[in-house]
Amino acid sequence: MPLTDFQRELLAVTARNRAPDSYLAGGTALHFSPESVRYSRDLDLFHDAEERVAEAFAADVASLEESGYEVEMILSQPGFIRALVSRGEEATQIDWADSAWRFMPVMADELGGYVLHPIDLATNKVLALAGRDEPRDFVDMLFALDTILPLGPLVWAAVAKDPGYNPMSLLEQLRRRGRVRPEEVARLDLSRPFDVEEAKTRWREALEDAERFVERRPPGEVGALYWSAKMGRFVAPEPDVPLDAQGLAIHYGRMGGVLPRPTAQRLDID
Repeated sequence: MPLTDFQRELLAVTARNRAPDSYLAGGTALHFSPESVRYSRDLDLFHDAEERVAEAFAADVASLEESGYEVEMILSQPGFIRALVSRGEEATQIDWADSAWRFMPVMADELGGYVLHPIDLATNKVLALAGRDEPRDFVDMLFALDTILPLGPLVWAAVAKDPGYNPMSLLEQLRRRGRVRPEEVARLDLSRPFDVEEAKTRWREALEDAERFVERRPPGEVGALYWSAKMGRFVAPEPDVPLDAQGLAIHYGRMGGVLPRPTAQRLDID
């Protein structure tokens, strides 16, 4: 689990302030996995409402200062606050933001308090990579493809979080990414070596597979994930095979997320 000792300390101090509507997200949450490759240099705390951002920030600052940390405000606006938390020579940036629409409810976690579900971390990372050209997002995306879900179903679902995209336009934007250089990756804090050329080959293959996936899914299912009750996870459905024959249920997100139904039917959106 590539978290620094300092980040672990901060999470432990603020964990009591986390709740189902105030939870850890972003790169740090994605890299909770023991197999993860990158150390995140900041902490992202998401909230279900704009007013919760300010409330959680105030509670976290009180907890941190009580524990001997210094908190320096960097940016504050409605729904988003950024601060630098330090003690001695160690420091980490923390962002407090609002973001309520998701596929799954958040998960309780002993260290972080509450953490965004991996499927939402992965679909968020798809949109982050499409919207900015950051080497860390490219590294994170490949990790998500290895551990959570292939690119095709992630793209297919992610457009539900950003109506400005359809699956093909999102793929087109993603094709412009992955042009990272070894020296850029070298500046990241990684837990093991990262082969840039191999990664670019894997990315091209993932894009090709994703395009085939998108072309073969029914347009009426855009924005959906596919839940296997037998496997207990989201999967990539086989093309041209009815979902019920695969034992899969269509799953749509909503405000606050929702648990999957075990039957092959569309979830109602409240």
